[in-house]
Amino acid sequence: MNHYLEFEKPLAEIEGKAEELRALARSNEEMDVEEEAAALDKKAADLLVDLYKDLTPWRKCQVARHPDRPHCKDYIEALFTEYTPLAGDRNFADDHAVMGGLARLGDVPVMVIGHEKGNDTKSRISRNFGMARPEGYRKAIRLMEMADKFGLPIITLVDTPGAYPGRGAEERGQSEAIARSTEKCLQVKVPLISVIIGEGGSGGAVAFATGNRILMLEHSVYSVISPEGCASILWKDAEKMREAAEALRLTAQDLRKLGVADGIISEPVGGAQRDRHAVIEAVGDALRAAVSELKDLDKSDLVKDRRQKYLDLGSKGLAA
Repeated sequence: MNHYLEFEKPLAEIEGKAEELRALARSNEEMDVEEEAAALDKKAADLLVDLYKDLTPWRKCQVARHPDRPHCKDYIEALFTEYTPLAGDRNFADDHAVMGGLARLGDVPVMVIGHEKGNDTKSRISRNFGMARPEGYRKAIRLMEMADKFGLPIITLVDTPGAYPGRGAEERGQSEAIARSTEKCLQVKVPLISVIIGEGGSGGAVAFATGNRILMLEHSVYSVISPEGCASILWKDAEKMREAAEALRLTAQDLRKLGVADGIISEPVGGAQRDRHAVIEAVGDALRAAVSELKDLDKSDLVKDRRQKYLDLGSKGLAA
């Protein structure tokens, strides 16, 4: 069963009617409903295009959070071979919100690290809905150091509402761990490529996404704070999240203009959840191109390229 977003309710009605007709036909072989069902399919397809042709920032936030979008685990299983997971921060514990390990992207050995939200109630609780604790960021630092030591390109897959704000996380140095992870991203002498595959929230995302290249899926978002959080602070009203989403400039298209994102990866009509295979393949193509572009750069040039990217942030598109 498809999960429909709030603005997709008219689409849900049409697709539901088409499915009801086909269910009736399956129970009564004498019924011929295919022509009527096909007409409904055509109407649904046209409506889907219309709904997605000019999404507002808030609707893009909803699509980015869609529970059926491919998650980090899906990308790793589909794109990488010889994946060997590496666990623990060698200090406190293993954070299941962060997964990573050695793998191959085609013929290229890499280190892949990402946030994993989970895909059902049990796994979402286990993964803490993709909200990493300090041990998750310290695990990422350990894996980045290993990649740097052995000259492996680093690929990060970002999909988090933000770092976990719980008491235990704060007691164990959440802000310090995020800062150290961001610092390590700037220091490594290997290519670092980040893909925002869903929601890139706050410093919890920046800690993985301070890379040479930042790629964003077409309907992903990347922001210093969630629209709801921003609205609560500025207007004392979380219901003003639509206005906040507009003001935050958090869409892939806005961030490309501002120079934060280096490339946008197209999604199927209706979002990544409508054709998971196609979007995973598109991400794979973009990653292979980015690795090929950066792999021959000198170590010092990689670091300079990365640092200059962040020094230049905000200098583009300000008049837009």
